[in-house]
Amino acid sequence: MKNVIVFILWSCFLYSCKEVSYPQAQPTGVESLKEIPESLRGTYQGVDKNTGELGDTIIIERWGYRAKDNKEKDWLTSGSLSDTLVLKAYQNYFFVNFKIGNQWVLRVIQREPNGSLLFLSIDLGDDKKRHDALKKLKKKFIVKEAKTKGDVFYQINPSPEQLMNMIKEGYFTGQRLVKLK
Repeated sequence: MKNVIVFILWSCFLYSCKEVSYPQAQPTGVESLKEIPESLRGTYQGVDKNTGELGDTIIIERWGYRAKDNKEKDWLTSGSLSDTLVLKAYQNYFFVNFKIGNQWVLRVIQREPNGSLLFLSIDLGDDKKRHDALKKLKKKFIVKEAKTKGDVFYQINPSPEQLMNMIKEGYFTGQRLVKLK
């Protein structure tokens, strides 16, 4: 399946085996939302940057999300807000936190004026990206490496201000989800 949006965008459920993680849901000290805000709800679809092909569809509702393939035949995954899937709002961003064992993994959502979403993460996809990202992170934070069942986590513990600086400095990159309705 080309451009599986669940993998690229909602990869919090199909996470990479190498992730930057956190000891607590981020940003710390910010209360979790009880439901997904109206401004994020809707039907979205990704577009492959290289081919222009449409990706899978994600439907964000009050309680969580569900995703289906781009032919809208097969449901791929879904998730509900809970104590292991946490959404927080802070300084015009939304923070999707999901717990894997004792690690919290983070995705950042920025809503665009046209209703589309930018879905951002720290990309550790290949050896070079991982090396470069960890080198930058180690200049600012203590990075603790943890291994769990074949997964590798590089845990940092930023303050909310440090987390916002990381976003502004381009640590988080990602994909655009175009709002369909």
